[in-house]
Amino acid sequence: MSAPIDHPLNDPNSVKERISRRFEDRPQDEQRDFLSMTWCQSCYQADLGMTDPIEYEWHGRVFVEGRCVQCGERVATEIVEED
Repeated sequence: MSAPIDHPLNDPNSVKERISRRFEDRPQDEQRDFLSMTWCQSCYQADLGMTDPIEYEWHGRVFVEGRCVQCGERVATEIVEED
């Protein structure tokens, strides 16, 4: 039995399970923060930045996904909505 997949970048079927959201509808300061506060698994570094952002819901969780500014690999940041 395999472990559950806990991140969309680790799930080859995640694209089919995504619910699109509109990243551009977020306030500019939020967009700026989400695009700068990233983790790149390929570079193994934080806060390198992201380009080409898309926002979506996956299994009840919200993510912004794009490309690492430094290496171009896919990166995704989970957005935790605060009340």
